[in-house]
Amino acid sequence: MAKKIALLFAGQGAQSVGMGRDLVEQFPVASDLFRRTDEILGRKLSEIAWRGPIEELTKTSNCQPALHVHGLACLAALRELTGDFPITGAAGLSLGEMTAHAAAGTFDFATGLKLVQRRGELMDEACAVTSGAMAAMIGADENAVRGLAADADVDIANINAPGQIVVSGELAKVEAAVGVAKEYGIRRSTLLNVAGAYHSRLMETAYQKLGAALRNIPVLPPRFPVISNVTGLEAATPVEVRRTLQDQVTSTVRWVDCVERLAGLGCNFFIELGPGGVLAGLLRRTRKEVDVISVSDAEAVRECVEKIVAQN
Repeated sequence: MAKKIALLFAGQGAQSVGMGRDLVEQFPVASDLFRRTDEILGRKLSEIAWRGPIEELTKTSNCQPALHVHGLACLAALRELTGDFPITGAAGLSLGEMTAHAAAGTFDFATGLKLVQRRGELMDEACAVTSGAMAAMIGADENAVRGLAADADVDIANINAPGQIVVSGELAKVEAAVGVAKEYGIRRSTLLNVAGAYHSRLMETAYQKLGAALRNIPVLPPRFPVISNVTGLEAATPVEVRRTLQDQVTSTVRWVDCVERLAGLGCNFFIELGPGGVLAGLLRRTRKEVDVISVSDAEAVRECVEKIVAQN
């Protein structure tokens, strides 16, 4: 019986030097996407993605558009070999939600790319004028982390998987939260190597300016369901898309809810598009029995194609 396919798009932090290079060498559609990216942005983002250095690629204003085009290039390569296979739903972690919408035709390639570039710039700006940090709480009950966050005056940034929750806020407050985490029954807590306090109130300036940018672009209803990080439900209309993509900048990424919603739509074969395999790992922690494959290079594209063909 044909499986119902869900697409998962990687978020910031998944980037790696060399991403997309072999796709470009082996798939004309991927080559075209990277070429158009450089033209649209007016700079050689492809060179940063393929040659680094990693410090340059990791800058928010570089890694967000690089991950965006890489995810779309992976999907384009799959479609080059399999045709327009049916997609039951999609989601993306933070930045990846923008990529999921681009894949669903919510906005065209150039519009989506410029929007992602703008998002990265605005988040860079917000990081520069605040002193923010994020920390992972591992082996943690959600209610316990909520209690800690309230007491420490920090925000819940990500609910990534059972027992993996991220808090975000002012550096001193996040450090204090890490210091007392064990008192809340949290097994392990660790500061993350990030530029600022993403998905927290410290991103307010980015929230305001991204909202303005979203109002000025054409947005279409997605061709297949795209699950919002903020609500854990489909953002189906242009109004919902604009609102949820803006809200996401300062709100909690409810990744567990996104995955559960896709499962609720009947999805039983998940394709992670992007480097690192992070989302596949989180998915296995949420739903151990699920069939998932990570696609980031030409070899993985061909392996995924075999699975899609075998199932349909």
